[in-house]
Formats: sequence, structure tokens, C-alpha cells
Amino acid sequence: MAKFELFGTRSCPYTEEMREWLEWKGHEYVEYDVEADGAAHARMIAMSGGQRTVPILAEDGAVIRVGWHGRGCVVAG
Repeated sequence: MAKFELFGTRSCPYTEEMREWLEWKGHEYVEYDVEADGAAHARMIAMSGGQRTVPILAEDGAVIRVGWHGRGCVVAG
């Protein structure tokens, strides 16, 4: 089974929408709040080639989606 990782923020409504979609689909995932977790923020930046828009969804360590239906929140830093 694929391992999904959701990089987002508590304040981004699109992170919440992607989380709800993952739960609706029955996917198991690990979620990281990149505003509260510096290591997760650095990993997200490295994994995505510098992308600062959340949510970012990764599958087995590879980014498969940035943003939610063309929308996202920009993270500082």
C-alpha cells in the first residue's frame, strides 16, 4: 500500500479539503503542519523543488499533487 504524506498548514482551507478527500477515499496518510514543524517544512521544500504552495501531497516520497484544484496557500520561509 502506498504511503501518502500531506504537507499543509492549519490555517489553509485547501489543506483541510485535501485531508477530507484523503479520508473519504480511505487513504492512510501522515500529515505535517509545515508552519509548526521546521523539519517538515525543509523536507517539503527539498522534495518539491522549492515549492511553497500547500497543500502538497506526496506518495512514496514523490510529490504527486501541489494545491487543491488549482488553489493553495503560500507558506513563508
